[in-house]
Amino acid sequence: MVSLMDVRPEHYGHMVSPEQVVSTPEVPTHTYIDMFGNVCRRFTAPEGDFSIWADGVVRDSGFHDPVHLNAGEIPIEELPDECLVYLLGSRYCETDMLSQTAWDLFGNTKPGWSRVQAICDYVHSHLKFGYENARATRTAKEAHEEGVGVCRDYAHLAIAFCRCMNIPARYVNGHLGDIGVPILDPMDFSAWMEVYLGGNWMAFDPRNNTPRIGRIQVARGRDAADVPLINSFGPHTLKSFRVWTYDVTNMS
Repeated sequence: MVSLMDVRPEHYGHMVSPEQVVSTPEVPTHTYIDMFGNVCRRFTAPEGDFSIWADGVVRDSGFHDPVHLNAGEIPIEELPDECLVYLLGSRYCETDMLSQTAWDLFGNTKPGWSRVQAICDYVHSHLKFGYENARATRTAKEAHEEGVGVCRDYAHLAIAFCRCMNIPARYVNGHLGDIGVPILDPMDFSAWMEVYLGGNWMAFDPRNNTPRIGRIQVARGRDAADVPLINSFGPHTLKSFRVWTYDVTNMS
């Protein structure tokens, strides 16, 4: 098995206490870095019931996601080479099938931050969120047609639209606790996107569609196919799954 549950290396310098990874029964694990810079944990799970969990404390600035209204789009010919893969279609983001729709919807919007925000606004209002609507195989095009989804579907559709508009966009998953907002749903892994504007990667969240506090990145990739929580080379049944992200300064 290969699991992407460790925080990305960018957070290492902000760890108050390092992540501890515990398995039951105990098995040896080791990590490696994949092509997207994610920490992958590799191990062999024994037959029968098996659990693995990780816990740590990371220091966050406490600031909301930055907003850069003047961030502009970079012409394709000036994009760094490593950005080009995030303009292409991928497993869940069918740019070839959504290109005309994207240009019809956003072709007349102001380029740059305003255009990406218009895409997020559209996706946020077009899709209806609900865990009962989760489906592991749903693509961006299918989400657009069905009008339902969970956070990964919101991210996939917004990513696909951005790429159709020649704006590099990549998929991110990680922790996003209920910090500074009402607690509405059980904690879960969150998915959002990062978009290349003004020479930097910037976070956009079409699911919540508002700046948030405390995004802790676990993995990045072209879409969810690149960053599954678990890759299992053999059959397994997921019996339970729990995510926790607490503001420790406010814990009793």
